[in-house]
Amino acid sequence: MWSITKNKKEKTETAVKRGHTYYQWIFSLLAGCTHLVYGLECGWMSPTARKLQSENSPSGYPLSDEEIAWIASCMSIAATCVVIIHSYMSDRYGRKINIIIIAFLGALSWVIRIFYNSFTCLILARVCAGMVAGGCFNVVFMYIKEISQDDMRGILCTLTTIFQSVGIFVMYFIGAYLDYYSVTYIIVCIPIMTMFGMMFAPESPEILIKEGKIDKAMETVAFLRSLDKNDQTVQTVVETMMKEAAKFKSVPDLTISSILKNKIWRRGFILIMIAFTFYEMNGAFAIIIFASMILTSTGIEFVIDPELLALSFPVVMVLASLTLASCIERYGRKPLLIGAYVVSCCCMFGIVIIIIIQKEVGGVPGWIPVVLMMLIVAMFSGGVCPVTFIILTEMFNFQIRAKLMSLVITYGFAVTAILLQIYLPIANILGPYAPFVFYGFVNLGGVFFTIFYLTETKGKTEEQILQDLMKRNKNDSEINSIE
Repeated sequence: MWSITKNKKEKTETAVKRGHTYYQWIFSLLAGCTHLVYGLECGWMSPTARKLQSENSPSGYPLSDEEIAWIASCMSIAATCVVIIHSYMSDRYGRKINIIIIAFLGALSWVIRIFYNSFTCLILARVCAGMVAGGCFNVVFMYIKEISQDDMRGILCTLTTIFQSVGIFVMYFIGAYLDYYSVTYIIVCIPIMTMFGMMFAPESPEILIKEGKIDKAMETVAFLRSLDKNDQTVQTVVETMMKEAAKFKSVPDLTISSILKNKIWRRGFILIMIAFTFYEMNGAFAIIIFASMILTSTGIEFVIDPELLALSFPVVMVLASLTLASCIERYGRKPLLIGAYVVSCCCMFGIVIIIIIQKEVGGVPGWIPVVLMMLIVAMFSGGVCPVTFIILTEMFNFQIRAKLMSLVITYGFAVTAILLQIYLPIANILGPYAPFVFYGFVNLGGVFFTIFYLTETKGKTEEQILQDLMKRNKNDSEINSIE
């Protein structure tokens, strides 16, 4: 019996090794360029806020703190409003065309800034950027997951985080050394190239099966894996997708309400919503957006300009993302997420302590807050952000994934918008350390929640994951029934 099992395993490993994954990498990288554009938008505020508030502001007058807060947060507000639209479009018209639209909106955001820079036009540009964000965190993750084979999905989904971190680094760097308009002219080229490149990308095989294009789906799977269309691996993958699609033909009108009536799906949805609460309130995103302002608020005299010090943050974000890509399929999701929250929690409370010491006593070395903030953004890019999204994409079946992801991501962007809007008022009223006290307790809560409630998703099917969440076994019919 052992030898039979061993032979089957060897045959499976041999099948996996045939062909190659070059095209999966190429099209995942291409789709991930939307996250590069999003990263550029995230990093734009840090070096640009001072320019917009200076006497030579591109807007024609120095913008107030309140106006800066609105420009920073309106991107998340816009993303909140369009996630569901992106979800509907990706299900109705396909992932590919939706990603092309996302790239177009990214280009439009920067074109507006080339010609108009009033406060109103900057808000409009950031709203377009928010429409990009609402799509790339929804459609792009689904697209990459659906064109990837199971043992590649963790690495390829992590690419989006790497691109986001690279975007932030590029913006911090060129924003510190180049003028406002030079930056805009450089960046606008990226979404335009992404838009044209995606025209040559394949559609998601699962979308093709949903549309009844079985032969095209087989050709796409074979192309992505560089195998013959009649290869057994291709046949097996497509047959599995067809079986999953067939399960839902008896339930043609699968609404949010009917999905949430299923006890297992509902529990999984609630848990992922809580996981996103901890992720969005982690505090690292506020550090990324207001990096130089936070360093200045510590009251420490830095030898190097805070804007240049902020360049270290995206560097460690890129390194952390690359580290995650190398170990995500080796160590799994849950241990990495727990470790990221533990380190983030300690660093948040560390920032609180040094701000208080600097205020009361003084003499705090300037490298301490920089290192703590570097660790926080590293844990965000190398753990909290990508792992939470990977768990989200792995948890639910294709037929319900887009609908539930739209709700979760809409909620996440709403929380982000609120936190960015209130960060400066809280820091000004309660003190610069106040937000970090809150972030510290949020990360502490994330540690306990991940330990006791989240399950490991690495290498598991959606059904196995949901069974683990329920802490008891369920058969296929029960899992997929709408009660």
